[in-house]
Amino acid sequence: MVLDRHAQPILKMAILKPYKRTVRQLTDSSYDNSGNSNYIRHPDYAKSPERYIRSFLLIQNDIQKLFEYVEPVDQNKKAYSYRIHELFVRVCIEIEANFKAILRENGYSKDASKLTMKDYWLVEKTHKLSEYEVFLSRWEGIFGRYRPYRNWAVSSKLSWYTYYNNVKHDIHTNFMHANIKNLIEATCGLVALLSSQFLNQDFANEDYLVVGGINDGMEPAVGGLFRVKYPEWDEVDRYGFSWGSIKNTQNVMQCHDYDNM
Repeated sequence: MVLDRHAQPILKMAILKPYKRTVRQLTDSSYDNSGNSNYIRHPDYAKSPERYIRSFLLIQNDIQKLFEYVEPVDQNKKAYSYRIHELFVRVCIEIEANFKAILRENGYSKDASKLTMKDYWLVEKTHKLSEYEVFLSRWEGIFGRYRPYRNWAVSSKLSWYTYYNNVKHDIHTNFMHANIKNLIEATCGLVALLSSQFLNQDFANEDYLVVGGINDGMEPAVGGLFRVKYPEWDEVDRYGFSWGSIKNTQNVMQCHDYDNM
């Protein structure tokens, strides 16, 4: 094969406008630089994002109340109760709602009532959820830190989601799986999913929720109780726009083509 020595190499460029409900690393390796993450607040980025955040904050408050009765330590990881069951189911329903919103708002054509975990798994390709690490700072021991979607790197199966389905359909046989470990791992899944869409914005004001003083390579998640480590993206898959330059242009958002993934 003869190569044209005058031919110019084709260079792949970073992404020049944001995808709906999709957080990405910027070309400088940060996730927020000089207001470039303000695309998250654009009205075309997500429909009613504050509702998803408010729902999570209520769940977080209820988890903190639970800790008044069950200490968040490794020794209690198998503790289960109807109260924990209620929270576990609420968390997983909220996870499903977020996945449906991501797929729907990006134009996925499948009927929302027929979506399954295999459909939600498509979001792994666009959000790198398997690489998100979440830490519950109040937990004492090893069972407060998770990569809740780790298995999505190879399979659509998630153990905590399987436990949720088992508990939901037959609580009396599977009651022991409505335990605090599964609740926290599922909640870490919700934190990762929200972080992959909205960073740590709560949409209540113009400021981020920030807690400082911890140097662990993680960032505060929305609500401050959890901490999150974001994934590294290849340079061609990062956001390369200046939000201030494009925010007033038409069709500033783009959609993932989930139908053809």
